[in-house]
Amino acid sequence: MVQARLNSRLVRVVALPLLLFVLGVAACSSSKAPATVPAPGGGGDAAPSSAQGAGPSAGFREVVQQVMPAVVQVTNEQSVASPAGGSDVPAGVGSGVIYDSQGHILTNAHVVEGADHLKVSLPDGRSFDAKLLGADTQTDLAVLSINGSNLPVAKLGDSTSLRPGDWLIAVGNALALPGGPTVTEGVVSALGRTIQEPASDGGPGPFLFGLIQTSAPINPGNSGGALANTAGEVVGINTLVAGQAEPGVQAEGIGFAIAMNTARPIADQLVAHGKVTHAYMGVSYVPLTPAIASQLGTTEKAGAVVTDVVSGGPADKAGVQPRDVITKIDGKALDSESALAEAIAAHKPGDTVTVSVVGGSGSRDLKVTLAELPQ
Repeated sequence: MVQARLNSRLVRVVALPLLLFVLGVAACSSSKAPATVPAPGGGGDAAPSSAQGAGPSAGFREVVQQVMPAVVQVTNEQSVASPAGGSDVPAGVGSGVIYDSQGHILTNAHVVEGADHLKVSLPDGRSFDAKLLGADTQTDLAVLSINGSNLPVAKLGDSTSLRPGDWLIAVGNALALPGGPTVTEGVVSALGRTIQEPASDGGPGPFLFGLIQTSAPINPGNSGGALANTAGEVVGINTLVAGQAEPGVQAEGIGFAIAMNTARPIADQLVAHGKVTHAYMGVSYVPLTPAIASQLGTTEKAGAVVTDVVSGGPADKAGVQPRDVITKIDGKALDSESALAEAIAAHKPGDTVTVSVVGGSGSRDLKVTLAELPQ
């Protein structure tokens, strides 16, 4: 379990055959779990609609009938050695969403992590071997491809139209239960959440930005599944759930989904290039706290304390040093733990940013030309 930011625990939820592992706020995936823009890969099968927030009278059954056929089960199979030779065994089960007639499937990167073979099962009983087109651990998104005819396709909606209180429906393979996807309902609890994911090794992972928080129950196996509005459009990819608010106190009704307007451009890049390019400054850091400020002898109240600088990296070339406190990026104060990561994520490799630092060499503004994050 990982101590997440904001005094909560976040977990990826992974379902193994006959076993469930809940790792802290949970990523809803394999039963390892928990936009609009042009269709990825040039698909463009589904135009978004602006319908949002109608109540249950809009017909949850009709919504489910539109969404569920395109929500698939993704089985992560990994090779194991045995006296009789190697074989692939299920290592986790998650969900995915077919979003165009070319057979592209959007899911979470942690659903497919470490897979030697991927199998996709549709609610109509068909199964396919799947090809991984690309996975991006920084955004926890991946795109798979299957070859099949008459595939069901989900409509992708505009997540920017969501408002707190709008009704939502989650569809996914909760607990990898036999018989097809599970449906749960809730509302938009909040928008624009920033959460630091737990890494696969149990340490802190990347920050996810602009998440949809929902009260719809999300369980192991839901990761990569659909979060739909009452117009039957998928507006999010279920990814994380809250575990313990503090030791012994279980959080309830707090799940997180990657907003579709965030996911679609990532899917485009994965289909086109098999990877996503992210900007990179080349520093490790911790948030400035009163205790650290006292140790450093600084009067700054907020910022990012540089703990390490990658030799030869962008920050090193610009003169950033360990123990420097980064207070601003392009004049904007770093007033939260995720502010530096979010500022860098908003840029592309090759962009030059002004980094304001306070340290042993005094206060100074440095020009840092960002590089591409190593894969």
